[in-house]
Amino acid sequence: MHAAAIDLPIWSALLAGLAYTALAFQLRPAGLAGAKSRSSQLFAGAVLSSAAWGWAGVLLGFDLAVNGVVELLDLLRYAFWFAFILSVLAPAPGERRPSSLALLAPGAAIVVVAGATLLAFGYSPSDRDRLAIFEALALPLLGLVLVEQLFRNVSDESRWNAKPLCLGLCVFLFFDVYLYSQAALFNDLDADAVNIRGAIHALAVPLLFMSSRRRRDWIARLKVSRKAAFHSAALVLAGAYLLFVAAVGYYIRFFGGKWGAALQLASLFIAITALVGLAVSGTMRSRLRVWVGKHFFNYRYDYREEWLRFTAMLSAKSSPSEMGTLVIRGLADLVESPSGALWTHEPGQTEYVQTARWNSPASSDREPTGSPLSQFFLTTGWIIDLERYRAGTEHYPGLTVPPWLAGATQHWLAIPLIVGDELLGFVTLGPARTQIDVNWEVTDLLKTASRQAAGFLAQMLTTEALLEARKFDAFNRMSAFVVHDLKNIVAQLSLMLSNAKRLHANPEFQQDMLATVENSLEKMRQLMLQLREGEAAVAGRSGVDLVPIVRRIEGVVSGRGRTLDVEIIDPVATRGHEGRIERVIGHVVQNALDATGEDDKVWLKLRRLGGQAQVEIGDTGTGMSQEYVRTALFKPFRSTKEAGLGIGAYESYQYVRELGGSVAVDSEPGRGTVMTISLPLFDAHQASALQMASAK
Repeated sequence: MHAAAIDLPIWSALLAGLAYTALAFQLRPAGLAGAKSRSSQLFAGAVLSSAAWGWAGVLLGFDLAVNGVVELLDLLRYAFWFAFILSVLAPAPGERRPSSLALLAPGAAIVVVAGATLLAFGYSPSDRDRLAIFEALALPLLGLVLVEQLFRNVSDESRWNAKPLCLGLCVFLFFDVYLYSQAALFNDLDADAVNIRGAIHALAVPLLFMSSRRRRDWIARLKVSRKAAFHSAALVLAGAYLLFVAAVGYYIRFFGGKWGAALQLASLFIAITALVGLAVSGTMRSRLRVWVGKHFFNYRYDYREEWLRFTAMLSAKSSPSEMGTLVIRGLADLVESPSGALWTHEPGQTEYVQTARWNSPASSDREPTGSPLSQFFLTTGWIIDLERYRAGTEHYPGLTVPPWLAGATQHWLAIPLIVGDELLGFVTLGPARTQIDVNWEVTDLLKTASRQAAGFLAQMLTTEALLEARKFDAFNRMSAFVVHDLKNIVAQLSLMLSNAKRLHANPEFQQDMLATVENSLEKMRQLMLQLREGEAAVAGRSGVDLVPIVRRIEGVVSGRGRTLDVEIIDPVATRGHEGRIERVIGHVVQNALDATGEDDKVWLKLRRLGGQAQVEIGDTGTGMSQEYVRTALFKPFRSTKEAGLGIGAYESYQYVRELGGSVAVDSEPGRGTVMTISLPLFDAHQASALQMASAK
């Protein structure tokens, strides 16, 4: 025998011995090796026997006489692994083992005893004994079945610890199935596979180590669900694999070895073609997902993943039209449906109409909000399987589906969208790509998802309605401001008209009347522009000189036969729109005049104070209470005047705040009111310097 042929099995077995020995030493600090738990002791026995098997394999490379010891240790470690898994699957004290799992322990015992009997009589797979080979093949097949039962039936909180353990055991079990299935077919062990077997078995150690490090009491945490049942796909897969290997071997044996390369190439091409078809075909992917979910998992869906994906899809868009399409797609993906449509009704409408669709034709059909279908949705919340309904109505007692829905084969499921006690609409889905049993699990998932989708859709519609209401509110508020300003213009024109009856022949009055009409016309044009285009932006660098504004207001008051005492302490300017600032100051002055009699005093002071332009307007009139100033003065639609709209003070206050200013009020009933308007100071010299610099 060549040295290279000897070195490979020795190094492979050495790797297995070292790996399992290191794992055994790692278990000691965790207290596992000396634990009183039966499962923990069996796990430690499996690790120690695996380490002994690896070291015996090293000796086998130097002395073939120890082959029987190696095979005995191999059988012993399988027995420990079987016993460990069966101990985890064992029922808790006081519980009965499910009948579907009752045959696992006797079956494992029979296989192990049979293997020991064959070894005792000198039968060995390495000696090409077919009975021993089939016995050796039965060990990993039974191991795969046990590992599958462990993973299927372990509780959800234990699955985190069980995953690495089950994956690690599957590593060498699958390899042994391959090794002994080849031997059963060709009546000889594959030398290369035997040489590398120890290294393959050592690959399970990192995964076993990962399970042991996740929790110190990880074996105690491995608890089986009370609904433990026997469902095995391992036998089906192993049987299919063995049949495939047998067919290949039969072909090669009877048609000549020279066809082996061609057969290998053909198999590779078939596998690639199947993989590509699976990747591009939605139907094939759907059938595979359904089959895997039905046969490999306790539940069809990974609820956490489905929930996160569905929520992420609904959160991807922001408009109601896009949201409707996403609702359809999200619900359709849960049941492998390729199409669907959404039916909703607008506020005030009495019919559900198609508002969104996905891979579905447009429909003009309508469903009244008070129809039997709508009432059935609202009272039961059930999801209607239209195929089952067409087969017989006993599944949905009292339900009458409209002909446009019951007679159309493109509709498969009808899912209500309920928010609170209101039926927002419903979704119809097309037939699934693959046959799906609409059982309780599917309906529960669709019900939960549909309620979440209905919540998202209702929130989106409410947001749109709120935005529209805010637009109308802004328009109405602007209209109120304009109406208030128009009232002042009408009052001014009415005063001029009453004076015209007496002074129409006076040339000075005629000039003043023309100026007043021209000024009023310009103000109305500005108001119409403001109403059409919204609030004018606050001027950034433009300054407004307050002195001319004060003088114009003084002239208007004088023209009405009243007196306004004006004191300009400092000539100041501020930022903003000249017309609006004049309306603010004029409104405050007019309120002061309205609150005073002929003998009372009204004054206006203009000064600079602390970097601000201050306009102080005071009177000795009726005054206001502090509670009214605090709770009502600057609130809209609050006024002490019988004919007032309660808009002027609110508009003035809001505009002053927009400019960065403030309004202070000092008033007492019977003593009068002093209102101080503080506005940001505009330095005309700095503005001129900036303008000159920009002009250069």
